[in-house]
Amino acid sequence: MPGITYVRGDATAPQGKGVKLIVHVCNDLGGWGKGFVLALSRRWPEPEAAYRRWHRERAGNDFGLGAVQFVQVSPYVQVANMVGQRGMRTGSKGVPVRYEAIDEGLRKVAVRAAELGASAHMPRIGCGLAGGSWSRIEPLVTERLVKAGVEVTVYDHG
Repeated sequence: MPGITYVRGDATAPQGKGVKLIVHVCNDLGGWGKGFVLALSRRWPEPEAAYRRWHRERAGNDFGLGAVQFVQVSPYVQVANMVGQRGMRTGSKGVPVRYEAIDEGLRKVAVRAAELGASAHMPRIGCGLAGGSWSRIEPLVTERLVKAGVEVTVYDHG
């Protein structure tokens, strides 16, 4: 069974051969402008444009917690915009991360990875601005992706 490989580097420049899915967490408010999404936008305009359109047209689509939008950015790379946080700020209801939404999103990523024979590449999703804990997210990644046979690389920047 594959495991999770941890590397220093940039998740927007995924390592290895074959089809790659870059997985990251978005909020449910349509906001895109802080954290890892800035690195994505510096590299490709499509993920942000697709996410904003998906949110704008949410009355007629599946946009919401646990949903995932796959955006082709090169012949062998897709970005998975995964809605895994409620709002953008820590407040009376705690941090924005929603572990159940990340779990559901990762289930959908596993299905897409199997269809494409793809590996998954990500920063420590849900742990930056979303305020989540990697000790809670890593087991979800293992359960949904690793156990499904998906090779996973987690990138620690800098």
